Amino acid sequence: MLQLSAAIAGLVTGGAYALMGLSTLLTYRLVAVVNFAQAAVGAFGAFAMVVLHDAGLPLFPAVLCGLVVGAGVHMGLGAVMVRWFAEASEGVKAAVTIAAFTGLVAVGLRLFGAQHPHRFPSPFDSPAVTVGGVVVTWTAVVTMALAVLFAVLPTMLLKRTRVGLLLRALAERPTTAELIGVRVPRLSLVVWGTAGAASALAIMIVAPQLAGDFGSQALLITPALAAALVGGFRSFAWTFVGGVALGVLQGLASTVVALQQYRGVLPFLVILVVLLWTRRRDRWDSMA
Repeated sequence: MLQLSAAIAGLVTGGAYALMGLSTLLTYRLVAVVNFAQAAVGAFGAFAMVVLHDAGLPLFPAVLCGLVVGAGVHMGLGAVMVRWFAEASEGVKAAVTIAAFTGLVAVGLRLFGAQHPHRFPSPFDSPAVTVGGVVVTWTAVVTMALAVLFAVLPTMLLKRTRVGLLLRALAERPTTAELIGVRVPRLSLVVWGTAGAASALAIMIVAPQLAGDFGSQALLITPALAAALVGGFRSFAWTFVGGVALGVLQGLASTVVALQQYRGVLPFLVILVVLLWTRRRDRWDSMA
């Protein structure tokens, strides 16, 4: 019973990991950037929401404002990428996002405070259903539904629509796409804005379960990258599975006394295992 309860509790965190991983994958698939600043951007939107809510703004308008802030900050980073690094290698682009991560964390800690954590609202804490005697909250249901939606929609968009075709051209041959008439800068900024809003939404959902300071939530990029690696930075479905599985594993680890204090290491362990697994063929081929 304890393990089942912990696993279901892990669905909330896992759903948020999946959302973060999917937004990271969306940025990579559509604008070819491994964005290490994704979670910091989401934290900016989430903290903007909670500050406005604490100041008296009703929750729903505050959430919308937070999404706009997340989208705006991410579009700002996207504008830098489009303007100065459109033809740079993936390594250079990733290095730029690491610099952006450092800057956003410094500014975020300054604006939102490191010593005074915020209390995030949790409007979906009421019970939704009982499974095996364990109560499943609406937070878990809403988080999983959003994660599934965010895994399915980009897949359908890329495979079944003309806009998806243009987005694939934008990611793989940006210069060629621009020569044939695709408005690359405008389309890129739409992608950056959408991924930024999705990151802010993911942080808002998972924030009540985590420490309420900006730095801790900006570090959610680690489980997001672990989930994206499970999907091979290609598959939205496997990224969803990776994020949810990681959250459930952390929930189960919390029930084992010897593992409780090492739960935070699990994303790094997943990254290491996936990297070793994906490199095995190169190693075996060289030995042969």
